[in-house]
Amino acid sequence: MMVGLFVVGGAIFQTGLAKAVSQKIMKLAGGSDLRLFLLVVVVTAVIGAFVSNTGTVALMVPIVVSMATQTGTRPARLLMPLAFASSMGGMLTLIGTPPNLVIQDTLAHGGYQPLKFFSFLPVGLVCIAVGIVVMLPLCRLFLNKKRGQDPQHSGQDKTLDDLVAEYHLASGVRRYLITEMSTIREKSVAELNLRNRYGLSILEIRNEKTDRSGLIRNVTQSLASPERLLSAGDIIYLMGDKQQMQQFARDGRLKKLDTGNLDFYELGIAEIVLMPESKLTGTTVRHSGFRERYNINVLGIRRNKDYLLNQLPEEKLRAGDVLLVQGTWDNIAQLDREEDDWVVLGQPAQKAQEVILNYRAPVAAVIMLLMVMAMVFDFIPVAPVTAIVVAGLLMVLTGCFRKVEDAYKTINWESIVLIAAMMPMSVALEKTGTSALISHSLVSALGAMGPTVLLCGLYFTTSLLTMFISNTATAVLMAPIAMTAATEIGASPYPFLFAVTLGASMCFASPFSTPPNALVMHAGEYTFSDYVKVGLPLQVIMGIVMTFVLPLIFPF
Repeated sequence: MMVGLFVVGGAIFQTGLAKAVSQKIMKLAGGSDLRLFLLVVVVTAVIGAFVSNTGTVALMVPIVVSMATQTGTRPARLLMPLAFASSMGGMLTLIGTPPNLVIQDTLAHGGYQPLKFFSFLPVGLVCIAVGIVVMLPLCRLFLNKKRGQDPQHSGQDKTLDDLVAEYHLASGVRRYLITEMSTIREKSVAELNLRNRYGLSILEIRNEKTDRSGLIRNVTQSLASPERLLSAGDIIYLMGDKQQMQQFARDGRLKKLDTGNLDFYELGIAEIVLMPESKLTGTTVRHSGFRERYNINVLGIRRNKDYLLNQLPEEKLRAGDVLLVQGTWDNIAQLDREEDDWVVLGQPAQKAQEVILNYRAPVAAVIMLLMVMAMVFDFIPVAPVTAIVVAGLLMVLTGCFRKVEDAYKTINWESIVLIAAMMPMSVALEKTGTSALISHSLVSALGAMGPTVLLCGLYFTTSLLTMFISNTATAVLMAPIAMTAATEIGASPYPFLFAVTLGASMCFASPFSTPPNALVMHAGEYTFSDYVKVGLPLQVIMGIVMTFVLPLIFPF
């Protein structure tokens, strides 16, 4: 299930869906950090009321990271509150978190009135309010330190948009549609002889098809290889003199389209710098072999402060020239492995992973929505783990990733191993009786001190055990003890059982206590001490507040 959630989250990011949703949230925030923080917490908590907190965090992480990137803030400022808010949101409804169902089952077996779906709502609202008040200053104080800069994001590593702007590609490119009336239809690129007849070059050939529903859109990109046949529906991207483009369009009966955006799906661009001892020095671009050996186009040359974009085939290369090249991402990666004559600037492999397949965003949104519905509604006979794994597979099969390897790269194996390693430790503490010994001893010691002290003791005992065993196992262990203790002192079991589910769910002081805490650890670059600084005070304050609030909602 965890692996599937990483794949779904990666697809949400890869298709630009995360960016689109994050832009909506940022628009609501209106540039205010406080409003953004509140929106992240509230939205996450509401989703967490109906979807598992692990699933909620996996879906929200790419959205929050995208927001942080666009606003220039560190993801750490929002990711830990995101994880904590998912746990708080689980207290809003009966199905929000497994411990809620555990205490419901305990009450039913004890012959008490079962809880309703929204019986948890007042408790959950108090949790969220306390969480916001406590987290806001703590996050600003402890999660605002800048980490060391990622070497992959050094100053020389320009984004694709930076390169397009620097070389003025967008302004020098025109798009034309080949229609059924076009005279170049069914001709090869070589037959057109554009270079000699018009002085033009074809940057790329694109074909876009949309199904009847308008939801599924396929986009294919290809370089203008000499043997490539042009068909009706193809869109050609031309570079060169504007008047010559217009003349060619008239001669070929092409339909001019708006300028549009330069997208990089199958095709990408990168800069390479020629080494002083390069064998290409003094060679013209036409005879450089880039096209023949690597199927790479040279789009421009940066020489000192000058940018050469016209008449490139006859331009002689010099040592130190920076060439802007275009090709498939695999071919650019092949260039990166050739180190004798040039050096590829930046990280082409990383840029390829960052390519946004925005035409697949509607597909990703539908898959995600269906997955959430299968997890929320009981009348859909699909187990949550099945829904998530199927959603992950559909994300891959419908092309929400460029290739299958990209889906594997979205999986954070450190978190998977961390969460898996928590499980045998949890079982060991339970099987050896360590957990039962601690809980029985503490409740026996506090039972005579009154219901309020016992309530407080149950919360903190459960909270302590949840740091070492799963919250569901802790609730299963502590719920009967809470029920027995309440019966012995003649009090209502409701506040005591709520103390158990709160203690099992509101565990923030360790990255190992709940899967959501572990999920954000890597993305937020957190250390163990970060959880102690922010999570421990929140956990303690939550317990103190709930000790006095629970008896008001559910009297002794």
